[in-house]
Amino acid sequence: MKTNNNSIDSIVTQQVIGIIGEIAAGKTTVTKYLEEKYGAVTYRFSDMLRDILARLYLENRRHNMQTLSTCLRQNFGDDLMSKVIVADVKKSKERIIITEGIRRPSDAVYLRELPNFHIISVTSDIKLRHQRLGERRENPDDSTTTWEQFVRQNNQESEQKIKEIASQADFTLDNNGSLENLYRELDKIICGLIGV
Repeated sequence: MKTNNNSIDSIVTQQVIGIIGEIAAGKTTVTKYLEEKYGAVTYRFSDMLRDILARLYLENRRHNMQTLSTCLRQNFGDDLMSKVIVADVKKSKERIIITEGIRRPSDAVYLRELPNFHIISVTSDIKLRHQRLGERRENPDDSTTTWEQFVRQNNQESEQKIKEIASQADFTLDNNGSLENLYRELDKIICGLIGV
């Protein structure tokens, strides 16, 4: 499914795409598709949190990531994680770069200063998102998360600003249907950006 990066390189300048969405909306599904089909490289906000949790020998659970994120931002500035992502993006030579997991307005501030930066919002019904969470098992506690726990997680401080940022997205993908439909709509966006 992967295309030849040389053909993309000759057509387009670097494109930076921020993926935003609520828990289990389909951000990772979109990201993986872009990596496989278009050779994109990805920088995830959650990766730096997972790195720190691993170094501290703390479990890689959603609650721990949300707590760590809040702690880091409160003590080192709300824009700390955004600065790290932008520094990573600036070092990259790839033509399509994905930044996955934008959750706060400060996350997008520095990214928006990059040339050719676009935000894609991925949306999905909350009940469908809860179902997907149990199926995907990205974090150890995903499969055991009850509906009540999921609603609480969805209302955490780190999740509250997503809708605000999503309302300013350049593109919106509805992920309530089939994967084929999601990929078709995503291809239209990417082809428009890279000019093919």
